[in-house]
Amino acid sequence: MSPRIAVRTKLLDAAAQLFYADGISATGIDAVIAKAGVAKMSLYNNFESKTRLVLAYLQARHQEWLELYQRRLEKASAGAGGVLAVVDAYIDHAEAGYEHGFRGCGLLNAAAELPAGDPGRAIVAAHKSQVEQLLAGHLETLTTKKRAALLAGQISFLLEGAISRAGLEGNSALLLRARSMISDMVEAL
Repeated sequence: MSPRIAVRTKLLDAAAQLFYADGISATGIDAVIAKAGVAKMSLYNNFESKTRLVLAYLQARHQEWLELYQRRLEKASAGAGGVLAVVDAYIDHAEAGYEHGFRGCGLLNAAAELPAGDPGRAIVAAHKSQVEQLLAGHLETLTTKKRAALLAGQISFLLEGAISRAGLEGNSALLLRARSMISDMVEAL
């Protein structure tokens, strides 16, 4: 890894920890720099501004979730297994060892702090849309395209509610309950 990439990674990792634990607005640039253990100019050489750092953080959170999903998908059966791989990726996210505990979906937490029209909100919306599309794709192997789209929307809403409530409780219990409900929905097809 080149020195520039190593510094960028340190900054992004530090920002991810602080943004998730404390929020974007409450986290200043100086805190990110101190946690990363790099010079102040390193931040600006890699991200230009806090706004660019936030966008990189959101893209990294999306990529992190996709990697969790991909690992689950590799072990899953077609159809129902793919749907549950989506759910299990969220459970894996909830059960990750966060320094200050699980606080819900990092992307939604960030979006709640960003003003309407902010490019970061578009990244979050694209992630949520992609999750629903992944669900629909798996469901299409089990039912009609129209029914798969409707059910993907319902599962997506159930999953979003479960992850929000799980974040309030600080654990994955409600996501596990949602997984059971979603499994029953898919089995009924």
